[in-house]
Amino acid sequence: MHVYTSSQWVLLFFFYCFCGWVWESCYVSVCQRRWVNRGFLHGPLLPIYGSGAILILLATIPVAEDLRLVWFFGMLAATVLEYVTGDVMERIFKVRYWDYSNQKCNLNGHICLTSSIAWGFFSILLVRFIHPPIARLLARVPALCVDPLAFVLTAAFTVDAVRSVQAALNLRDLLARAMEENEELRRLAMRAEVYAAFAGDDLRRFRERTELEKLELRQRVEEGLAERRQARAERVEASLRRRASAKLEALSTISSALETCRNHLDSLPDLTGDELERRRADLEEVIQRVRDREAAIRGRSTAAYHRSLRILRANPSAVSKEFGGVLEKLKTLGRDGED
Repeated sequence: MHVYTSSQWVLLFFFYCFCGWVWESCYVSVCQRRWVNRGFLHGPLLPIYGSGAILILLATIPVAEDLRLVWFFGMLAATVLEYVTGDVMERIFKVRYWDYSNQKCNLNGHICLTSSIAWGFFSILLVRFIHPPIARLLARVPALCVDPLAFVLTAAFTVDAVRSVQAALNLRDLLARAMEENEELRRLAMRAEVYAAFAGDDLRRFRERTELEKLELRQRVEEGLAERRQARAERVEASLRRRASAKLEALSTISSALETCRNHLDSLPDLTGDELERRRADLEEVIQRVRDREAAIRGRSTAAYHRSLRILRANPSAVSKEFGGVLEKLKTLGRDGED
């Protein structure tokens, strides 16, 4: 196999990144029955395929004439790359962008036996059939063009990678914030339940009024007809407003219950002196937390949601151990904007 210059290796990397993007986008689009701009980046590149192709070519240079060794070394190199990439991305972004957990003989969901076997046969296909004509085409590229072209592509790739990594980090932060917000709402509701029961309020009715899922369902039914007539972006905005409205309504109910409890503290015969003041201070602290949470929801921009939805549409199989519930809700939000 020809020994390439560093710039030629760069051009080969981007070529196979593009080929991988075409393959994945077409395959996933057929499975999803809609167009999916597959991948982590904004542009038409899948670095895992480019890296895999280059690694396979490098690993099989000494054994290129023996198909059995090409299969074995290519399979081994690509499998190691796939596992390391998947593990590192999950550790950083808290989201698994591909998942083999449902496949037999998988390792932590990052790799599986069938995928590794496929990598082996792909290595033979690459080394014997795909790469030779590509190598001949690359040899025809004028030497004066190779370095500038590699530089331009690398610069564009770097900008895209930085933007995409930032978007993935924003998705991680959004999921963490949503999960923390839901937990905070549940904690506040429980605190309010305790005080509502203490003050003799109707606990069952209070619970029904503060159940977020029921509030969302009710508002979804009320807005369903109007949403069907809206454009895709408007439907996403409506879904975001609905979720925010449901949370604000739940928080308003909690706040009203807490304020009612606070106003009735003086009438409770068993509370006097220090205990009365302690209860009042505790209620004031919880009420302030509710108001802070309401202000945060009202002041929230939808831009971060749209960036996160782009990533999830490009990776419909993405899962998360840490943020599983909120990730699925965000996926549902994205599907609502596509119907």
